[in-house]
Amino acid sequence: MVIQSKVAVIERPGAELIWLQERFLELKQELKAVIVAHNYQRPEVQDIADFVGDSLELARRCAEVKAETIVFCGVHFMAETAAILNPTSTVLLAHPTAGCPMADMIDVDALREWKEKYPRATVVAYVNTTAAVKAESDICCTSANGIKVVESVPNDKILFIPDKHLGHYISTRTNKKMILYPGYCITHVRLTAEQVKLAKQHYPQAKVFVHPECQEEVIELADAALSTSQIIRYAKESPATTFLIGTEEGILHRLRKENPGKTFYLLSNSLICPNMKKTRLETVIETMELKRNRITIPEEIRLKAKQALDLMLAVV
Repeated sequence: MVIQSKVAVIERPGAELIWLQERFLELKQELKAVIVAHNYQRPEVQDIADFVGDSLELARRCAEVKAETIVFCGVHFMAETAAILNPTSTVLLAHPTAGCPMADMIDVDALREWKEKYPRATVVAYVNTTAAVKAESDICCTSANGIKVVESVPNDKILFIPDKHLGHYISTRTNKKMILYPGYCITHVRLTAEQVKLAKQHYPQAKVFVHPECQEEVIELADAALSTSQIIRYAKESPATTFLIGTEEGILHRLRKENPGKTFYLLSNSLICPNMKKTRLETVIETMELKRNRITIPEEIRLKAKQALDLMLAVV
């Protein structure tokens, strides 16, 4: 059967919540801060953010924003991307240990080994990588623009890192020869074809949207494989009223908030990223009070990584 989200709702007395919100606003003014949050963050975090989006949207916004401080509610590689693109702002990661297991699946040494094996390939790095890995890559991409980025590369041979599932999905939409590094998202691979089939039996009229980090057999059962920003846009534009969603459960908050006349179900209760859920309102406030978790990147690495990100952002 289709699963509703099982992330715990945080219950607070009204007076406590008001105090937290007031303290947050004081700190935001004091730090001259802009708050950005990924679509997978908890609802209480999304609701205090100045901007909520996917990796591509957040990268564009952070590159353009004029603020003394950017408080990033997401995971480490995302905050690094903000610091790479906007070195004049202080970037604080809202939770100190919010990382990405996929990004940790490849490091500079591993990438260099693969580059030696495939010296004629252009390295396209998914944005879910560290700054150091980006600096060793030719161009970055996100799930929203991965196909366009790969198509923009003059070379016909692509070394795609680190997500083999996103890479495979892109390979079905291009004639490029794709060499796939064996990384993956530990959250999206939990979704199985059997779960999708069962959900479709319960709701045969529902549109099925999944993330391209999902496994091939899951994507084949979906109406579309989309980034989080694309899921939100397609759901809003679609005449359908019921949707089955195959990505991290945090996206349900925006989908339901922005589409009050439509119904959204999560395809599996396993679609919860523990790192994304580390950040709470209290965490954001503590980070701002202590000015902790500042992202610092050696300038040589930052400049090289920025080249790869700038090429990505130039693809429209």
